[in-house]
Amino acid sequence: MNPSNLTGHRFFVFSVKLAGLLYSLLCYLFFLLTVLYLIGFLAGIGAPKDINSGPGITWPLAVLVDAILITLFAAQHSGMARKNFKRWWVRFIPATLERATYVLSSCLVLTLLFVLWQPIATPVWKVESPWGKGLLISLFWLGWGVALLATFLISHFELFGVKQALYAWRKLIPEKPTFKSPWLYKLVRHPLYLGFLIVFWATPDMTAGHLLFAILSTFYILIGAHLEEKDLVESLGEEYQRYQQEVGMLAPKRNHTKGH
Repeated sequence: MNPSNLTGHRFFVFSVKLAGLLYSLLCYLFFLLTVLYLIGFLAGIGAPKDINSGPGITWPLAVLVDAILITLFAAQHSGMARKNFKRWWVRFIPATLERATYVLSSCLVLTLLFVLWQPIATPVWKVESPWGKGLLISLFWLGWGVALLATFLISHFELFGVKQALYAWRKLIPEKPTFKSPWLYKLVRHPLYLGFLIVFWATPDMTAGHLLFAILSTFYILIGAHLEEKDLVESLGEEYQRYQQEVGMLAPKRNHTKGH
């Protein structure tokens, strides 16, 4: 290869890697905006449309539409995370962009949920006490804090696909995956899911639509955690099985022991 062709090839490779990095950063930015909207959607703060707003339709049809939307998110979010799908998917996209594309897909499905969600405004409970209301609002924000902290305790930017593209751009060799259980992961195996469960249920103004969202989302989290753990046992073997015996999935075990 002559020098000019070699220079052109290097420039092309550099451009492709830079494009991948920019793509992953844009996916991450979209994720941040989606999460901010989800906060407003559930809390009724600042979102043009929240979980209880909109013209609404008859409640049986609203239940059907909302159940389909959550099922669609569950199918996408869990299905694309499975190893068999990943092995098939990386035949069409670079492996370094697989996670960012997964994050983008999840955000698009969530956006669809925001747009098409049908409110069911029938009140289930409404806490009027300032102390009770303050407690539930505090729990809501605590849940978000737990979820955010859980991502940083493992690898926040790897979880959302930025680190993979950055490593490819800088020609770094990815670190070999190792099992670790820092801080919150010594209390429960899935603190991220626990944070979301708190977020979904902690509201002083629970409507039938919000309750439907909380129930179906809880059901999905339980299924998703089970599927994720099957993959973890397959990849980590006895090490993860011991972890399962010692640490509760979503609540601390009474006989919890330290030492991970």
